[in-house]
Amino acid sequence: MTLRIISWNVNSVRLRLDILQWLITETAPDVICLQETKVQDGDFPRQAIAELGFDHIHIQGMKSYNGVAILARVPFAETGSQNWCGRDDCRHIFVRLKGGIELHNLYVPAGGDIPDPDANPKFAHKLQFLEDLTGWFAAQGDKRRRSVLVGDLNIAPLETDVWSHKQLLKIVSHTPVEVELLNRLQKSLDWVDAVRHFIPPDQRLYSWWSYRAKDWRASNRGRRLDHIWVTPALRSRLKDANIITEARDWSPTSDHAPVVVTL
Repeated sequence: MTLRIISWNVNSVRLRLDILQWLITETAPDVICLQETKVQDGDFPRQAIAELGFDHIHIQGMKSYNGVAILARVPFAETGSQNWCGRDDCRHIFVRLKGGIELHNLYVPAGGDIPDPDANPKFAHKLQFLEDLTGWFAAQGDKRRRSVLVGDLNIAPLETDVWSHKQLLKIVSHTPVEVELLNRLQKSLDWVDAVRHFIPPDQRLYSWWSYRAKDWRASNRGRRLDHIWVTPALRSRLKDANIITEARDWSPTSDHAPVVVTL
């Protein structure tokens, strides 16, 4: 039996329902985790998504900003959410699937443009969010648990996760302080990077390309901001993983491409 999970920063779920339908048809996922849904819970397109075969829906949303959703063909045994840094800004929900797998869907703050927490409150928020999240997972204690963490983590940790390591060292999403905090988060439960489990770290790999590029393929100035991790207990269950880069051509396009992992 397999479990195929997709994580995608959809950048407005209502705007991209047709694309979501195509994604489901082409990839046959069991669970879809969306970030930046940009819709209040009462306006979430539950019926349209249920008609696509996803009857089990857990959401936390707000008008025009942020928002996370977990859509599944399989029932949830438990659902929950977490707020960080004293803000109710809809960035973290989780479910427990039947069979015991715990699934966390995260949308880490982007952090603004200036990589200085004193000069930029958005960057300070991002750093605090990561620190609080790391402490919370570390406090769980049991590294034998069967957990999956997915989402737009808004950090490209490896040199090969960005188009130019040297030029992006002072650009938010690839600064040393962000990478260090993401590494600490990964160590909290010895999380395994499921995509890099299959695609070697020396191979360039991106999941995001700026809308500013007239031709994203020609410039290819990407970053790998979207991730799926599993705990060591699930490492041996990993079957395959990939990033659907052609999604950047879909219309209307999101600037993020879906990440797919099969257990």
